[in-house]
Amino acid sequence: MTSIFDEAGNNVACTVIDASPNVVTQVKSEDEDGYSSVQLAYGDKKEKNTSNAMVGHFKKANTTPKRKVVEFRDFNAIEKAMGELITIQELFEEGDFVDVSGTTKGKGFQGVVKRYNFKGVNDATHGQHNRQRAPGSIGAASTPSKVVKGMRMAGRTGGKTITKKNLEVLKIFPDKNLLLVKGAVPGHKGSFVVIQK
Repeated sequence: MTSIFDEAGNNVACTVIDASPNVVTQVKSEDEDGYSSVQLAYGDKKEKNTSNAMVGHFKKANTTPKRKVVEFRDFNAIEKAMGELITIQELFEEGDFVDVSGTTKGKGFQGVVKRYNFKGVNDATHGQHNRQRAPGSIGAASTPSKVVKGMRMAGRTGGKTITKKNLEVLKIFPDKNLLLVKGAVPGHKGSFVVIQK
């Protein structure tokens, strides 16, 4: 993340996204496939690390193997054929609002204090021993005689696909293929994100 100053002189936090050109690897139509979509691929990958099926798929589009492949349904922004490139200046303008999807940072197995912001037992006196970060009672008595589904307990945190909606495009640098989006986006540095209008 970084920050820039707007026209009013306010310091605005933003995220820099490398939006290098994507190649069209497949075009689906209503007649042949039952729905219309465009498949885009990004990021070069070695052929030896790609399955034979995907190598053949990329050869059909007359391109080298790619690391990330995403299909966009009802993609009517630009008519492109297989193997052609799509750049950010064709799709986005400054002031547009976009949805950014990505996989959040994985934090492993966490207790309830970190996972759900439980307070814990703050008073360490009155017979409390090693209970500061404990979840407390989890179930009822003889009725209903079970732990209710959805009970907040310790478990694996992060590593989920999240979509941040309505993030404003602050600036576009077409020569460097960079996109400045207001606010934070999910994922660690260098991770893949999907941007949709």
